[in-house]
Amino acid sequence: MAAPTSSLSSHERTRVEDYLNDKIQVSADFESLDSLLSSLRAQHDLQRKQLAEAQEALSNATRTSNNHAEATRKRAEAFKEQEADIDRRLKTITNSDASDVAAQRFETSMERLRRLEISRGYVALLKEADALSKEALQNISTTPRLSLKPYARLQNIVQSLRDAQPAAEGAAPHLVDYVEKLASALREQMKGDFTNRLQKRLEQMKWPSRDLHLPDDLMAQWRGDVELLLDLQTPELQSRDVASKQQSVEPPILFPLEVMVHPLELRFKYHFSGDKPTNRLDKPEYFLSHAMDLMNTYGDFFISYLQPIFNEKAQTAGSGLECNFLNAPHAYITALLPMLRHKINTFLPQISNHPQLLSHFVHELMKFDTEVREAWNYLPDPYTNDNWKGLTWEVLTKKGWFDRWLQVEKDFALARYKEIIDTLDSGRIDYEGVEISATKPTKAAIRVNDLLETITERYQPLTSFSQKLRFLIDIQITIFDQLHERLYSALEAYLTMTSAIGRTVQGTDGQASVEGVAGLERLCRVFGSAEYLEKKMQDWSNDVFFVELWSELQERVRQNKNDGKNVAGTMSVADVASRTSPAVANDHSTSGSDATLDGALFDETASAYHRLRLRSESIITSTVTSNTTSALKSYSRTSTWATLSAPSNSGASLSPSPDLAPAMRTLSTNISFLSRALGVAPLRRIIRQVLLSIQSYLWGNVLTKHTFSAAGASQLISDVEHLCSVIDNSLGAAGHAGGSISVLKKLSDGLILVGLDINKPKPDDGGDSGTSEVEQGARLGLWEVEKRLFKDNESARDVLSELTIDTLTEAEARSVLERRVEIGS
Repeated sequence: MAAPTSSLSSHERTRVEDYLNDKIQVSADFESLDSLLSSLRAQHDLQRKQLAEAQEALSNATRTSNNHAEATRKRAEAFKEQEADIDRRLKTITNSDASDVAAQRFETSMERLRRLEISRGYVALLKEADALSKEALQNISTTPRLSLKPYARLQNIVQSLRDAQPAAEGAAPHLVDYVEKLASALREQMKGDFTNRLQKRLEQMKWPSRDLHLPDDLMAQWRGDVELLLDLQTPELQSRDVASKQQSVEPPILFPLEVMVHPLELRFKYHFSGDKPTNRLDKPEYFLSHAMDLMNTYGDFFISYLQPIFNEKAQTAGSGLECNFLNAPHAYITALLPMLRHKINTFLPQISNHPQLLSHFVHELMKFDTEVREAWNYLPDPYTNDNWKGLTWEVLTKKGWFDRWLQVEKDFALARYKEIIDTLDSGRIDYEGVEISATKPTKAAIRVNDLLETITERYQPLTSFSQKLRFLIDIQITIFDQLHERLYSALEAYLTMTSAIGRTVQGTDGQASVEGVAGLERLCRVFGSAEYLEKKMQDWSNDVFFVELWSELQERVRQNKNDGKNVAGTMSVADVASRTSPAVANDHSTSGSDATLDGALFDETASAYHRLRLRSESIITSTVTSNTTSALKSYSRTSTWATLSAPSNSGASLSPSPDLAPAMRTLSTNISFLSRALGVAPLRRIIRQVLLSIQSYLWGNVLTKHTFSAAGASQLISDVEHLCSVIDNSLGAAGHAGGSISVLKKLSDGLILVGLDINKPKPDDGGDSGTSEVEQGARLGLWEVEKRLFKDNESARDVLSELTIDTLTEAEARSVLERRVEIGS
């Protein structure tokens, strides 16, 4: 029921009035008053129901809160009672009235109790270990296979104690030591007994003679003895498998193979120790070839008889152990290697102060490693992608002999280089050492290249990238640099001797060694050697060995670019880049094979030889040019061109002018020598520049300087043809296409103009009106050309086109034509 209006507050009355004013605004709204009242009653009932539910929820929450408070109070009272009870009992147990002292005494008692429990565990463990040891020992002689199970259990206890030590902070070291010694003693006793069994079988088999006695029953017993030793070693192999996942470990020598290799080792020591004739410091190949013979002789036995045992073991050994039983011959080789390592370790100190013996030994050892890889595909770890590093790597890297060996090899290489350079004929050009069409290097260049190729063959089998790079930089590139310095110095010496001061100091005798062919020979030695070695370095850069070395270098630089590590040994990226290629130090953010194509190992050295080759070629060109222009000076001073009269027999060929003879001799001598010493390409480049200089000289000092009669022009044309003929004859097959005259195009065009026939009719003399334009062009005479050439530029271009002259401008053509006496007058 609605509350009366008087019971409402002023705010509530205002809200009621606003509601009614909103709902009843006109008289028609009274008709919907019933529905409005009905809606209000429904809303009132809903709100009253919600209020009841809220009051009930509040009541429940209040009751729950009170219950929780009461439970908390009861638990607090119970805790206080329990605490008091504990204090009373602790005081009673410890006979103390103070609770803190009582707690400390109680903790001491608990610690003693804990130690007692640990001691009981230790005693139980020791009792179990002793029992396992005794059980194994009881069965060794009668039923040896039954002794393997307690031994394996004892080894598991040892391994468990080792694993628990770090977490226990090294507790109970005496217990661990005792159990380890107990297991080790048992192992040695079992191994000794099983070894004796196998040795007896081997004696019955007549091992290791070449005529083995292999009946089926004996081989079955041998098989059982081998399996016993393998099963004995299995716990150790499991431990090695765990260790190998954490760090690199050497492959294990399997017990049965250790027994079978023992007589081979005794034989090896007999032959290669003491004062036996086979034990020679200068013949390490004796004991290395003996070891290889052992592999080849008995490898088939292990393939036939031990590999089936390995196959069964690999299936039952469990995860991680099958790698030890994959390849019986490899396991046999692994067992032989310690014998060689011991011999090498005693052999090296004896030859360390004898460079030749040390060098010979290392190279024989590399040959041995290569033969083992190729003949047996030896791979101690079958799950790695890397090949066997070899005994050479162990000697040079692990034992630290690389620096000593590298210095020995470097001394030998530099001594051989000096011997090559000091040979009397080292500076002579070798005309027979290369193809006839190639540039001829000096004998020293060819011998040095052979030396460097030999060095490559000597260090190519190395497995260490750092060692191969050190060989490349410290020896090969060093020799390249020394030879470059020598060639550069020879070029500088030539320039000094041919300078004005040099000619003054040397006098007439000294000039003879740098003039003419003698001087060209000096230059060709430098040029030929530089070109030969530059090409060799380009060939080397494409060789598979050096491409792989370069790719690995690039990969290392990419991997180490962020951490700043050295690329190889003590060499940083900058050090390697300064000696090999600037591309090494470039940004290697681009991945893929394209990054390896940016350079090559010999870029820096090849660039130095390239610059030397270009410079020496330029000097050869300038020398021949200078010799030729000097010889043409007397020819340029000829002043009878305008007064020469036509020969009586106009059809006869003209002989060259007497003043042209020095130039012809000079060109013939120089070019004949160059055609023998240089290849086709550089010879053509040089002669082309010489011809262009001749053209420039004759153009400026003869053609455009003098005036010519018809006979004088004919003589000049004949002289140029003789000059080109001398050059072409000297070049032979290496000549330019179209002959030398094709290079002198501008001069040839000028000679066409200056040699025009004056006897052909003038334009106003009339002519055959039916003659074609081509025939008219062929019949163009001096006066026709003169008229059209000087008429205007368009007419000049037309007449030059008819004369097939395309290298002269209109002004140049008029200037040349004015040199004719008839035109000038």
